[in-house]
Amino acid sequence: MASTIVEQAEFLQDLVKLLQFAREQNFVVTGGELYRPPEMQAIHVKTGRSKTMASRHLNRCAVDLNFFVESGGRLELTYDVRVLKKIGDYWESLHPLNSWGGNWNSFKDVPHFERRGT
Repeated sequence: MASTIVEQAEFLQDLVKLLQFAREQNFVVTGGELYRPPEMQAIHVKTGRSKTMASRHLNRCAVDLNFFVESGGRLELTYDVRVLKKIGDYWESLHPLNSWGGNWNSFKDVPHFERRGT
């Protein structure tokens, strides 16, 4: 239990750094999903929104974020891998266990940032 708490705390400390970096890159970021109970994860797998029942959302070590860019005086939501690559690469540079869904090969999950388990 103590190791899970430490893991969650370290994940959130990196998340603070990510949010600050995104702000410096002129993104407006809003929160999506952090914790997901097993019943909801099963629905995500069944509907194809997830590929696994071992999601890091189940133990609060993954978050989905919404990134907005200004365009013509309006804020527009983007899930464009090319636009967010610098953000994802920064996330992965913070810790060797950090992983960004935009860099995954088989299943792109651009708004997803996680700390892989050890």
